[in-house]
Amino acid sequence: MTFRTLNGADLKGKTALVRVDFNVPMEDGKVTDDTRLRAALPTIELLAKAGAKTALLAHFDRPKGKRVPDMSLKPLVDDLSALVGKPVAWADDCIGDAAASVIRDMKPGDVAMLENVRFHAGEEKNDPAFAAELAKLGDLFVNDAFSAAHRAHASTEGVAKLLPAYPGLAMERELNALEMALGNPQRPVMGIVGGSKVSTKLDLLKNLVTKLDKLAIGGGMANTFLYAQGHDVGASYCEKDLAETAREIIRLAGHNNCKLFLPLDIVVAEQMASGVPTRVRNLGNVDDHERILDAGPETVARLKRAMGNSKTLVWNGPLGVFEIPPFQRGTMEAAWHAAQLCREGKLTAVAGGGDTVSALNAAGVAIDFTFVSTAGGAFLEWMEGKELPGVEALKV
Repeated sequence: MTFRTLNGADLKGKTALVRVDFNVPMEDGKVTDDTRLRAALPTIELLAKAGAKTALLAHFDRPKGKRVPDMSLKPLVDDLSALVGKPVAWADDCIGDAAASVIRDMKPGDVAMLENVRFHAGEEKNDPAFAAELAKLGDLFVNDAFSAAHRAHASTEGVAKLLPAYPGLAMERELNALEMALGNPQRPVMGIVGGSKVSTKLDLLKNLVTKLDKLAIGGGMANTFLYAQGHDVGASYCEKDLAETAREIIRLAGHNNCKLFLPLDIVVAEQMASGVPTRVRNLGNVDDHERILDAGPETVARLKRAMGNSKTLVWNGPLGVFEIPPFQRGTMEAAWHAAQLCREGKLTAVAGGGDTVSALNAAGVAIDFTFVSTAGGAFLEWMEGKELPGVEALKV
């Protein structure tokens, strides 16, 4: 992929419209987690040092094209000002005189926050007239919100067609990491896909078995594959109506020389509750009232060996119900091993998806992975092999 880059661009005296992801958790009008604000700082700093004016575009929640006071971005201004280290100007709209006058009064290096783009129906409709109103405000467009790149909205795709468009530094890091993981990886490349439902990850699995050398399937979705192979899964969560689909994926993996790793043994319990008695079972040796809730020790040991024989790892989804002890063990052990291989320089590991990020944070190893994406839906759609409108619009 070929993109313009901000490094070396003529930015002095220019106004940069920067799409950021500031859809942050809030409580009583206060930001409770500023991770997404911090993610935008490197791009804001680069633009400021280059002498550009920075006008930030973002959405918050789902106002559905109407002005909803509780969904205003204004409460973010003080937190962002503290992070940037200087006052951030506020515009009560993202288009028109309210935005234009604020930008006009800015000096090179200044930063302004524009009101929620989703207060306008034209945003989610990708209305060309609304995109044109946004474009009037700037000289160039920067998309630093990979997490919104799977949406063809005016502030992610429409405006990128009207101004010179660049990826921000956070977007660049994400795209480079995904290129390392799937686009042009060092081989052998291995995937781990977990989570509860096969139905939500059909496109992902079908794409990955054509790209990877090895794919391990864990979590609740592994139960569907075990059932499809004739193993008894007791009272476990299982999408039995997708058994033939699971068999199709197994066949597809074989046709593409992708070695599939399904559980060899499992951890079962009668209830999904903290501290309950557990048993390690061989495949098929599950009582009617037992539920499969984690990968067994033999399964995890094989996964660790497979990681050790790989150069690249792509991970989406836990191996068990990691939120409830004692069913976190399989996920934690696999994560610790992957992190160790990364620290030793033996593995490039890219992970993403909400539960995956939570699991790696719980294991204390997110910092050791090569890259951990917080993009959620956009990360999954990229892994599914789909084109992301917000990324496509940035290509030269």
